[in-house]
Amino acid sequence: MTLDDVRRAAERIRPIARRTPVLTSRTFNERTGVEAFFKCENFQRGGAFKIRGAANFIFSIPERDRARGVVAFSSGNHAQAVAIAAASVGIPATIVMPADAPRSKLEATRGYGARVISYDRLREDREAIGRRLAGETGATLVPPFDHPWIIAGQGTAALELMEQVPDLDTLAICIGGGGLISGCATAAKGLLPALRVFGVEPADANDTWLSLRAGRRTEIPPPATIADGLRAPIPGAITFPIVQRLVEDVLLVSEEEIVAAVKFLLTRMKILAEPSGAVPAAAVLAGKLPPGARRAGILISGGNVDYELLAAM
Repeated sequence: MTLDDVRRAAERIRPIARRTPVLTSRTFNERTGVEAFFKCENFQRGGAFKIRGAANFIFSIPERDRARGVVAFSSGNHAQAVAIAAASVGIPATIVMPADAPRSKLEATRGYGARVISYDRLREDREAIGRRLAGETGATLVPPFDHPWIIAGQGTAALELMEQVPDLDTLAICIGGGGLISGCATAAKGLLPALRVFGVEPADANDTWLSLRAGRRTEIPPPATIADGLRAPIPGAITFPIVQRLVEDVLLVSEEEIVAAVKFLLTRMKILAEPSGAVPAAAVLAGKLPPGARRAGILISGGNVDYELLAAM
């Protein structure tokens, strides 16, 4: 995985992915002592960064295979992204989603034309279901994070951010399976090797934090964090070595800190971020960046949150 892979992905997905804005907040800066730049992927197609990786993957499938369609498994944002990208090239998409996925994400995925297959995430293996469906139909399986095409596509978010704010010294990015942070770290450090990259996880979904300290991929039980997009129980086999090489550390945030960040972003900056998308802001708002961070890029990864959950928060 190189900076050139990310640059090629950026050209490939240009027709479908939006160039999202970067916003700032004087109040956030005063509270944290950090000059923060928020890359707003909540304004992306499908409401999250996932269209970048999904489109790069689907547009890279050879024509002879593409017509048989695609299969994916996801809690929501990757599901919507695959559905959008598949529809853009006129191929069928089948998405395996947990029965407890946010209703807004389920409805949106169906609205983009995909067929949804539900499963129990506490008792069933979503990857096994996806592979079975792909085997039965001849469709191509589009993984949510652990593939070079996905990683390169996700890295285009940081490539854009570095063009928009070229003199950052720190980058804070959420970690689920690791596709976003491994792609973004590849792009950002390829452009600016001295830049410090920090991952952020919910304390209740700390598989990458544990894995870095153990020096190997470590699996945890299915986490129950409010950040439903970050519930991967183990880092990816491809993404984890990239994280080991390029990410300085992983910061942990509590459920209360995540909710506080969602509320701050909405009430003070008028940014609607889902809990997963607010996790990096939560770490900076809670003072968890190490000393030395002055100009920080914070990636708001998505804004797809159920109205009921938002009201409860």
